[in-house]
Amino acid sequence: MKVLLTGAAGFIGMNTILALIKQNHDIVGIDNINDYYDVDLKHARLKECGIESDYNKKKVSKRYNNYTFIKGDISDRNFTENLFREEKFDVVCHMAAQAGVRYSIINPYAYIDSNVSGFLNMLECCRHFQPNHFVYASSSSIYGLSDSIPLTTNMPANSPVSLYAATKKSNELMAHAYSHLYNIPTTGLRFFTVYGPWGRPDMAPFIFTKATFEQKPIKIFNNGNMKRDFTYIDDIVNGVCAVLNSPPKKMYNIYNIGASAPVALMDFIAEIEKAAKKTATKEMHAMQPGDVVETYADVSGFTRDYDYHPSVGIEEGVKQFVEWYLRYTK
Repeated sequence: MKVLLTGAAGFIGMNTILALIKQNHDIVGIDNINDYYDVDLKHARLKECGIESDYNKKKVSKRYNNYTFIKGDISDRNFTENLFREEKFDVVCHMAAQAGVRYSIINPYAYIDSNVSGFLNMLECCRHFQPNHFVYASSSSIYGLSDSIPLTTNMPANSPVSLYAATKKSNELMAHAYSHLYNIPTTGLRFFTVYGPWGRPDMAPFIFTKATFEQKPIKIFNNGNMKRDFTYIDDIVNGVCAVLNSPPKKMYNIYNIGASAPVALMDFIAEIEKAAKKTATKEMHAMQPGDVVETYADVSGFTRDYDYHPSVGIEEGVKQFVEWYLRYTK
């Protein structure tokens, strides 16, 4: 199976590529390697997949002959059309997006360019070049102000509290329209607080771990009264690969993919302290714009259709993350 994976230098993208490589698929990864966060981490992820230097040329991995990387931007219509025309993909795994809830308040146009215009380019390419399945990353942030817990895919999700969340909701609506109009099989995966080795430096696990080792204060919002459905990267990748390796269940599909076990933020920090063998300095703050108090995924639909059973708890997951952090930063 020939797979296009966008966001190849990203956290979930890179880990998914490594899993697909082991499954002997033919993979083409693309990424624009933007500087939203430290590009050195993105370069290190690419290197882990055998892609090194001179990213402006089409590169075959030095480690895996079934993986090719091409630098490019999904918001570039000519680039995406030429890519689909030349490569003839069987399946598209669309992980690229401008990430971050708080950053969307600072730089809103980046979210429209990537998450809306870029998403439209991908749908148009699927319309004209007809891969068998378009699988894309959505987000738990689309649930916004919903106070109904756990969060289920059949509840309304019409109250996003950040532009990032609004763009992800728009992706689902756009996918529905294209599935209906052009018979494009689409599956959206609403990710819940993914963490683990190679994780993003703008997310809480990395920020908290870095501050703990550097003995700097951790900023804890809503005075610590928050819960997150922290989901270990291996459980996410297993779910993504299960979808990619199976025919679509319907023409249009939406699933939650999370641990389905919300963890108090202070308990998560305690696991970081235990793994780091250090005590964190905690600095309490009020709730930030765009944040929500609790996330909790109902994954029953995903379990029913793909036998999804997340298995990595926070004790093991945080331990693996902290060990990776020490290797990466030494």
